[in-house]
This record gives sequence, C-alpha cells and structure tokens, in this order.
Amino acid sequence: MAEEKSKKGGAPKPEKKKEKGAAAAQAPDKAPRSSGKEERVTPRLLTTYRADVVPALMKRFKYKSVMQVPRLEKISVNIGVGQATQDAKLVDSAARDLESIVGQKVVITKAKKAISNFKLREGMPIGCRVTLRRARMWEFFDRFVAVVVPRMRDFRGLNDKSFDGRGNYTLGLKEHIVFPEIDVDKISKIFGMDITFVTTAKTDQEAYELLKSLGFPFVKRQEVLETQKS
Repeated sequence: MAEEKSKKGGAPKPEKKKEKGAAAAQAPDKAPRSSGKEERVTPRLLTTYRADVVPALMKRFKYKSVMQVPRLEKISVNIGVGQATQDAKLVDSAARDLESIVGQKVVITKAKKAISNFKLREGMPIGCRVTLRRARMWEFFDRFVAVVVPRMRDFRGLNDKSFDGRGNYTLGLKEHIVFPEIDVDKISKIFGMDITFVTTAKTDQEAYELLKSLGFPFVKRQEVLETQKS
C-alpha cells in the first residue's frame, strides 16, 4: 500500500516546486519593462513647429483657430529602377538602401502593364516606395534639411515652383548617396529618388510659408527693377 501511494505521488509535488524555485534562482534577472511613455521622445522639429511656426502662421494668414494652421501630413519617397528589366537584383539593392535611409520597411512596386519596347512585363518589380508619418516623418524632414541639403552638389536653393496646386511639394534627387546612411564603398549603383512632402495646406502659398518656416532652403529670387528710360 505504501508503494502504491508513493507511485500516485503525493510526495513528489514539493520536489517539483523546489525545482521551479531553483530554476528561477539560476535564471538571469530580467530587465524591468519600461513603459511606452518613457521611450517616446518628441522630435525636435515638431517642438519647433508647435512653439514657433504655428503662432507665426496664425499671425501671417489670420487664422481664427489652431486647427486651420497647415501642417505636415506625410512624406512619400519613391525610387524607380529602370534598369531592373535587365538586372532584377537592382530593385533589392535600391530597397535595401532606402530602408537604411528611412529606417522603415519599404514596398516593392511592380509594373502595371507590359511594354515590349522597354522589355517590361506586367508584374515585374520596377522600383520601391515608402510613406513616412508621425515621428519618423519629422525626423526624416529634420535630417533632410540639416544634413542632406548641405551635402548636395552645387546647391543654390530648392525650386519654389514645384508645388502641385494643392499644397504638396515634390523634388527629385539625382544621387541617393547624399544621405549619410549610405556608404559609397558598399553600394552597387547610384539611384535617384522623388520625395513628396504632403501638407494640409489648401493653397501653394500656405504650403510655401509652412515649409519655409520649418527651414526649407528655397531659392532666393531677386526682383529686377526696370528703370524708365529718360
């Protein structure tokens, strides 16, 4: 009877608890979980927008509410790889470089229709794109203005006529190596890219003042005064 009771196992229960306690004692101490609020850091440019840009635009355009002030909504970055019809690996290289620039997963774009003259088939990978919002958007904008623009070759200011009539601004870069995240010695090819800054402004003038207040280095145009001939 005693052997049967021992087999049923009233005694082994405390031994299992001891094993669990010993395993817990041997396990390394886990780092305490940090709350999400502590990890969130407000981007520097967003703080400048709220403190300086909003009051200036309200005074400039005489807005009655803060909600009327235009703001930066998103930034879209697109890379088209025309030579991908000959070498499909170029799309992967462009996507890898773009991910290192923006710090976010990119989407591979594919051809919507076939064009025989360009040896393009429907569904063939032909580029990559990504859309930035919230904190990543503000950080990318800050790095672009403070770091990337000064690295451009023969830079004389960004064109102030590249608005689409709806408050959005688009510019093109010929070389993606102007971003400091790209190591020139490790890349296989230099890609160009299109960057679109989407704002909530209703007019191009409001979008121009918004981007200029955020530090966008637009070209300085000098008005030529015509003198009357005597």
